Amino acid sequence: MSTNHRIGAKRLIVGAHYGLRDWIVQRATAATIAIYTVILLVYFFSAGNFSYAGWTAIFSTQWMRLATFVMFIALFYHAWIGIRDIWMDYVKPTGVRLVLHVLTIIWLVACAGYAVQILWRV
Repeated sequence: MSTNHRIGAKRLIVGAHYGLRDWIVQRATAATIAIYTVILLVYFFSAGNFSYAGWTAIFSTQWMRLATFVMFIALFYHAWIGIRDIWMDYVKPTGVRLVLHVLTIIWLVACAGYAVQILWRV
């Protein structure tokens, strides 16, 4: 028999192999996004001003901008975990996978920067 097959605690693990931690983070970020959505809808419909002025009034308070930014960070991290797992599972050439990871990170960081620019625009 060959001794190349590792079984037990020292077995060879391939793929994304992040497991439970990423599963929990996916659920936590999804819950954050859902809670924010409910708060935003309640706040918007209770205000009764369904215009551009109503939207700007909602985001004029600092706590709402901060809550929105927290939701965006949760959204971007949620997206990172999902896209990273897709790249890890379906893109086999290591070089291509690395390029896709880097491009995904650059895109998500740029989106976060753009979110800051929009939320705290003067």
